[in-house]
Amino acid sequence: MADEMSLKQLPLTLIVAATPTNGIGRNGGLPWPMLKKEMAYFARVTKRLPTPTSTGSTSPINNNASRQTSMAGARKNVVIMGRKTWESIPTKFRPLKDRTNVVLSTKSRTELGSVPDDVVVASNILHGLESLEQRVRNGEAAPVGRAFVIGGSSIYQAAMELEQTKAVLLTRIAKDYECDTFFPGELGESSAGWQRKSREDLQAFVGEEISEHAMTDGSDGELVSFEFQLYERP
Repeated sequence: MADEMSLKQLPLTLIVAATPTNGIGRNGGLPWPMLKKEMAYFARVTKRLPTPTSTGSTSPINNNASRQTSMAGARKNVVIMGRKTWESIPTKFRPLKDRTNVVLSTKSRTELGSVPDDVVVASNILHGLESLEQRVRNGEAAPVGRAFVIGGSSIYQAAMELEQTKAVLLTRIAKDYECDTFFPGELGESSAGWQRKSREDLQAFVGEEISEHAMTDGSDGELVSFEFQLYERP
């Protein structure tokens, strides 16, 4: 049953914005202008809970009725990120709200500085999911909906090597920018091991309507064209 699934087996979805040459960052930030529409899409998708029939979720598994009752109805999706991605988020916006944050680092929680107690700190993805599962079992964390890997490059690479990574939600930025960080894999019409899905499949996956045309957004007088895409392993 899904509710008894170990979180270490939870299907993972990568969510990333990348240029045509798979550039994703520069100097610790984004190389393109702020795209409010894209950022809003990221927030909606990573917060939106799956339907009960397709959660792949884990509920608290213990006999502590009071704790389970307090967490009831409070499922949250998980966002998994590396230390640099965590530190790139403005302090006032972290942890990312309405989601359980997992930060991966070789440093300890103490070494990382002021990391809130409700943020899971772990050395790798599976360790992070295992630690979160223990919190869920103890009634110390919300039951889990979906799990999203949100960067950076080395964390994407580690996730791509896990069999449980089933999907990539890609925002394809139409224009190339100078980047020093890249997505570690090829995603395109003929990508080996990954198949681009239809707009209808994407809409069903994210739970909202997606324009059939490229979108435009930008700031500082520069407009950027981009498109939301979904890739899955066959």
